[in-house]
Amino acid sequence: MKKIFDVGGSGENVLKSDDQIGFEESIHLATLDILQDTGIKIMSESAAELLYCSGASVDSFEDHSIVRIPPYLVETCLEWAPRDIIYKGRNAHKNYSPNSGSVAFTTFGGCIKIIDPITRLRRMSRKNDLEEMIRVCDYLDEICIVNRVVNATDVPPASLSVHNMEAILKNSGKHFIIGADSPASLRAMQSLAAACVNGNQELDPESIFSVSVCPLSPLVIPQKTASVVIEAAKKGIGIVIIPMAMSGGTSPATLAGTLVCHNAEVLSCIVLAQLAGRGSACTYGSTSTILDLKYGTCAVGSPEYAKINAALAKLSKYYGLPCFVGGGCSDSKVPDHQSAYEFTLSAFMAALNGADIIFGCGGIEQGLTMDYAKLILDAEMVRMISNAVTEISLDEDAFALDVVRNVGPGGSFLNHIHTLKHMHLQSRPYLFDRRTLEDWGSNNTDNYLLEQAYATAVDIIRTYTPSKLPAASESSMAEIIREFESEIGLITDTKKSVLAPA
Repeated sequence: MKKIFDVGGSGENVLKSDDQIGFEESIHLATLDILQDTGIKIMSESAAELLYCSGASVDSFEDHSIVRIPPYLVETCLEWAPRDIIYKGRNAHKNYSPNSGSVAFTTFGGCIKIIDPITRLRRMSRKNDLEEMIRVCDYLDEICIVNRVVNATDVPPASLSVHNMEAILKNSGKHFIIGADSPASLRAMQSLAAACVNGNQELDPESIFSVSVCPLSPLVIPQKTASVVIEAAKKGIGIVIIPMAMSGGTSPATLAGTLVCHNAEVLSCIVLAQLAGRGSACTYGSTSTILDLKYGTCAVGSPEYAKINAALAKLSKYYGLPCFVGGGCSDSKVPDHQSAYEFTLSAFMAALNGADIIFGCGGIEQGLTMDYAKLILDAEMVRMISNAVTEISLDEDAFALDVVRNVGPGGSFLNHIHTLKHMHLQSRPYLFDRRTLEDWGSNNTDNYLLEQAYATAVDIIRTYTPSKLPAASESSMAEIIREFESEIGLITDTKKSVLAPA
């Protein structure tokens, strides 16, 4: 990030000489203006006090504060945020580093409905659905980081996040991203993680997951968001900041205005995190899009969604921060042609613009529903996108000049040892078909791909076993959840919880 404002001194907006202001700097400067002059509405007294003691101006009201953050404080806190983050899993070989040069993909998160892969009926998602979906995600190499795919709607809302976490830990060894309902639930989640890394001296419980937080657009940090940010920063848990602005509804109708408001929400949370725990790992997130003003829907299949998230991927690179941006979710209600086209548009644009982690696989119906077939087919497309954004090698072996001389004009490379050596580099689809029409056969129907995708998902659920947890981890997690539910008043006796309706 090019430093625009002096960090020391009075903190006045003294623009340094710069004849060429690029896209990222333009957004950054406009954001600093919003943060200093308009400010952020913060619903937490402790968060407002922390910012006030660090140099922000605060106007206090009965249930909130308007906090104006000076540019020098923003840029100081941005400098404190670490650049090199490794998203560690319980299984070390499944770690992901943004500096590896590869783009990571994961699912959309927090869906409340699922299309059953057997009955093909849409219904509310349950804890068992989350367990099975996570198991599929753990199996798929294309899913580098696990997201809280669906919510367990058959558990009490007050303990939802701890139940979600238990389901993830039991079914995946990858790093995962999950929301927390409160600081108390985050502490219980930290205990769950500790139960699963017991005996592993090289792994801290706090390192195997990141907590996602969502500012409220426009320009609001709710009480829960502020308290979870502060708790996570103090505990050393990574924070993924994901505004969900809707251009024309909760942010300006112009995309530039939406980017500025979105950026202000992210930066204000980063400032709060760094003041609560200097060096706190922050991931720049986004799932902002447009509000479709004809239908009143959150249009995640729109080209604007692709443009916004691609732009924010570039902006995160300007700050030197890893990013987690939306790409691949669909407005379609079923896994069909529309969902395929919309996945490709937004996912490919984000990848081309340097996104580290792109989330959206499997999501349809504006992210309300998760579908297994779309997840499997999206993974097929992920392999193509990952191949397409890889740079073409220009070393001596790649130029193959000696091979060309050896084969000569009119020759064939098919049986050359150089072809055998490099054939594994070719893309290789699992479900997409490259055969001739004659080889493909006349028995294949229009929904062949869809049926194959559902069958693949069902086979994974039935046959794949994730890496085992340490001994007694599952019983320890069950006890942690019982103690937490007792603490928040959900336990009616020593053995039974009060469950929400399925």
